[in-house]
Amino acid sequence: MAPTIELPAESPDLHLSPQPTPEECTQIWTATAASWKDSLTLPEYLAEAQYLATVPLARDGGMTRWILVNKKLPPGQRQIFCSCETFQKRALFSDERGSVEECIVHGVASVFCPPEYRGRGYGTRLMKELGKVLQSGREADHGKKIIGSILYSDIGKKYYARLGWMPNPRNGHFVFPPVEMVSKKSTLSAQLIPKSGFGKLCLRDEAMVRRAMAMPSTSRKRVVILPDLDHLLWHIRKEDFATDHIFGKKAEAKGPIAGSPGKQVWALWVRRYYEHPDHPYEEGGENALYILRLVVEGDSTANKSPEGHSPLASTDVYAEQAAALQAVLQAAQTEAARWRLDHVHLWEPSPLVHSLLEQSRLDTTWVERQETSIASALWFTDDGNAVEDAPVWVNNEYYAWC
Repeated sequence: MAPTIELPAESPDLHLSPQPTPEECTQIWTATAASWKDSLTLPEYLAEAQYLATVPLARDGGMTRWILVNKKLPPGQRQIFCSCETFQKRALFSDERGSVEECIVHGVASVFCPPEYRGRGYGTRLMKELGKVLQSGREADHGKKIIGSILYSDIGKKYYARLGWMPNPRNGHFVFPPVEMVSKKSTLSAQLIPKSGFGKLCLRDEAMVRRAMAMPSTSRKRVVILPDLDHLLWHIRKEDFATDHIFGKKAEAKGPIAGSPGKQVWALWVRRYYEHPDHPYEEGGENALYILRLVVEGDSTANKSPEGHSPLASTDVYAEQAAALQAVLQAAQTEAARWRLDHVHLWEPSPLVHSLLEQSRLDTTWVERQETSIASALWFTDDGNAVEDAPVWVNNEYYAWC
């Protein structure tokens, strides 16, 4: 490595370079391990990073790594002042008339500035350069239109907002404790969804999302990140890697389903181990079972803007779905207990589900996030500029996080 050449953040010699070399990737992962390796050792974390580049959402150009470097220095001799990743996410855009267009939204992840370079403006420079590149459309996939970029801020709402990524109006979730339920013959129970079964559910879900987005809306334009198989597989493969190293096995059940056809409720989940369950943090465990996606058939409030809903019909109309919802969430609590997880998290359910949960007997708490996992979006226009009248982001659920 050549001697460090300091450059101010405003220097014209700073350059946003795509696809760093394998050696530079290892340098980045080694630097980020202290923050993001979760329960893995450093060698395991390095192996996981290489592995996740091969899963469907990331491979074949789906993911791009970016580094902010001195453009006058060759690979292997340049300092990495800041880095990030972007993922091409399939999405739908719908206008007020219900005209739907399939498009691409770039998901920005893993923004990292090494400690020795922090406080000098390199993160800001990287994000400004990245916004220009993404808006230019040079990273388009299969000719689809790029309509914007999303990220999940862990440093509050202000930093990325100054750079154009505005926080979503809602960033909340329900938290449930892990409880192993005792099944009773008189109550509705949920069946577990195996690995071989969740692909078909994703297709059913996508069809429902498309129908909802094709309906005219009295609110603004809408955007939804599609809850497709590739999105879910990225989370599940990450989980598989972790559980294989912690427990020596991979989880077969990928979620529960309950109810009769047309009124079924199902959830697809992922386990996240921030620390080894044998060595929890002193302040309490944070390992969680995240509901990636919750689907309630017949829910008239689903797949729509949460804003401007008329009062819900009597929940008696949804009595069967309410019973199925309870069974599904109790199955999630049981799974969390069996896999030594500390919480179950359900992000931004539909207005109907929110109402049903408030009326249920389930032990749950609503949390409005203010500092971490703040969904933020930068939407584009045809001329490459940022959108002032931003569309509504529909289904801000955990599957879209990366």
